[in-house]
Amino acid sequence: MLEGLLPQIPPTWTLLGVVLALFLLYMLFSTPGPGKDPPGPRPLPLFGNLLHLDLKWLHVSLCELSKKYGSVFTVHLGPKKVVVLAGYRAVKQALLNYAEEFGDREITSLFRDTLKEHGVLFANGNSWKEMRRFSLSTLRDFGMGKRGSEERIIEESRHLIKLFENFKGEPFNTIKPVNYAVSNIICAIMYGSRFDYADPTFQIMVNRANENLRILGSAEIQLYNMFPWLRWCCGWWLVNRTQILKNVKNNIEEIMELVQGLKNTLNPQNLRGFVDAFLVRQQEESDQPGSYFHNNNLKFTVGNLFSAGTDTSATTLRWGLLLMAKYPHIQDQVQEELSRVIGDREPRVEDRRNLPYTDAVIHEIQRVANIVPMSLPHTTSCDVTFQGYLIKKGTMVIPLLMSVLQDEEEWETPHSFNPGHFLDEKGRFIKRDAFMPFSAGRRACLGESLARMELFLFFTFLLQRFRFTPPPGVSEDELDLTPIVGLTLTPSPHQLCAVSRA
Repeated sequence: MLEGLLPQIPPTWTLLGVVLALFLLYMLFSTPGPGKDPPGPRPLPLFGNLLHLDLKWLHVSLCELSKKYGSVFTVHLGPKKVVVLAGYRAVKQALLNYAEEFGDREITSLFRDTLKEHGVLFANGNSWKEMRRFSLSTLRDFGMGKRGSEERIIEESRHLIKLFENFKGEPFNTIKPVNYAVSNIICAIMYGSRFDYADPTFQIMVNRANENLRILGSAEIQLYNMFPWLRWCCGWWLVNRTQILKNVKNNIEEIMELVQGLKNTLNPQNLRGFVDAFLVRQQEESDQPGSYFHNNNLKFTVGNLFSAGTDTSATTLRWGLLLMAKYPHIQDQVQEELSRVIGDREPRVEDRRNLPYTDAVIHEIQRVANIVPMSLPHTTSCDVTFQGYLIKKGTMVIPLLMSVLQDEEEWETPHSFNPGHFLDEKGRFIKRDAFMPFSAGRRACLGESLARMELFLFFTFLLQRFRFTPPPGVSEDELDLTPIVGLTLTPSPHQLCAVSRA
């Protein structure tokens, strides 16, 4: 009855009123209290600080902002408020001294779509704690960082050397051989056996994992994480999201086929790998309601470890070979030390202490490669006062590892490849506190000890057997060190020659 008595308000004015009201509310609640919120550029409604940021080179944009706003500052990725930690002191203090407060994982829209908060990388709460605890203990049981892993890596190094020899010194792309070799180490730990490099299922799984990591860093995916409602109004545009969902689905199907094969031949008295250990635990807790050892955690934990165990070490090793070709005088010194200390026998982990220059070069490769420049995002588990600023519970936090590995207060020549960063005046290897490529605290890399062993053994095996050079007609200066940005920073497409030293 009242409809005829009320003036008709045009829909356009209604919409405008709603937008204005939302804008006023946004301005009201986004205005920082005095001395509370970390400083940062003033955001625009809805779009936040997108005009201040280059989404393709977000880590670089954040480093530039830290020069103006300090080691703890705020940016808005779209409507989402994010606190950035820059420099060694701030990152170390947050991740180690405030490990609990900064210890939760930020689960972005895409990871919520694909992993549904299962697994060991993008999960929180009791499920994550149980999966991390189980993963750490089980990986150690199967030799992670110990003699068992050393033998696997040495065996895989022999296979990789044979593959490199097949190129007979001609130019080739290192990406597939190196990725397959490194991936086989985590596969042997997961499934109890390695794959042949020519196995099409293995090739597809590795290639899919690499593709996902590359497109996860795309501007499209970053925009989707900021504005997840885009899937409802312009899903046709989100081709990368569609591709990742497809890749994850196919990888999970293949993982479960491998799991089923192991389940059919499971012997609890003779465990072959991580999957066997999980299946036994799953059987033991089958009558316990609320057990975290269910199939979702199995498939996503195995998928998490496979992707992480393949990409990070393989990418770092590829950077290492490229840097050796780029700086032949450093390669000369590594190979002189290897010849003097090891000679023709195969390297072992115990040789590390007698190879200080080689060890320094490997550490400097990790520092310069900077493959996870923004770490994986954290979120605060409670309200926390940090360096005088109040950071609310549930705030996304980016520990800017790039700013640690290039901290001008910690490194003598932060933007140059300089193995001297890890050597004292007598040429002895020295540890550096600001060397944090594996992050730190509760979310530090699960496979750090394995990755350190892989890098040392693969690198020394390859440098002992081959000299790495640019292709004919290409000078060292022409080798491009500009990375391709994804979830990790990978070398631009390139070819190298592996020339036998025999």
